[in-house]
Amino acid sequence: MRARTRAVEALKADPAMSSLRRSLESYYGDPAREAAMDEFYARFVRPGDVVFDIGAHVGDRTGSFRRLGARVVAVEPQRLCVRAIRRIYAGEDDIVVVEAACGAHEGTVRLHVNSRNPTVTTASAHFLQAAHGAGGWEDEVWDATVEVAGTTLDSLISRHGTPTFVKIDVEGFEEAVLAGLSRPLPALSFEFTTIERAVARRCVARLTALGFEAFNIAFGDDMALAFGEWMSATELAERLRSLPHEVNSGDVYCVAPTAR
Repeated sequence: MRARTRAVEALKADPAMSSLRRSLESYYGDPAREAAMDEFYARFVRPGDVVFDIGAHVGDRTGSFRRLGARVVAVEPQRLCVRAIRRIYAGEDDIVVVEAACGAHEGTVRLHVNSRNPTVTTASAHFLQAAHGAGGWEDEVWDATVEVAGTTLDSLISRHGTPTFVKIDVEGFEEAVLAGLSRPLPALSFEFTTIERAVARRCVARLTALGFEAFNIAFGDDMALAFGEWMSATELAERLRSLPHEVNSGDVYCVAPTAR
């Protein structure tokens, strides 16, 4: 743990990592946040499980999954983020870092880079259109594009085993990620935004077709499910439809019947 803390502090002091400093400060160094995260994810993750962290960014969720005893496959297309994860978790044999964008097909993926705020870098051109002029997104600028390697959930499963839990946070590219999955899993989460509710609804339809039957929501960065009971896909769609724009984002959690 001390080695990770030293690695994070070194990254924060590294001028080459300046664009990630805000993320490193927000996501590391807060024991209460880490404890809440571990308690929350413990309902989905047990020692020995395989977990996929799709859109790992700087790896704070990867850290939680590892603390819970899982073997983690951290998938991240941004080279700077990959360097950060590898430095923070150097020597961790149970963390595999895959430098790629997860999507519907293997091959090359075009990434739209937000240099000032890499956490909202995206492979979805439609996401950029939805963000343009939207409240809360006025200051975001995607100022570069880069071609990166692409992979799929099915390909990752064939190489690393079937995950008990998959976390997907890919800024509007969630539908493409789920299109690359052809089998049911015990549990999964994907990020939604209020500027692209239709994407979330299509993701739920896809997951329903794969066998997921129960859904819930966590708002923003909350480490708590917002509703006391798991919902059907129809109930979830209505909840998403009625959310005020100011909610901005959150995560939909989905479980197979035997996982509740």
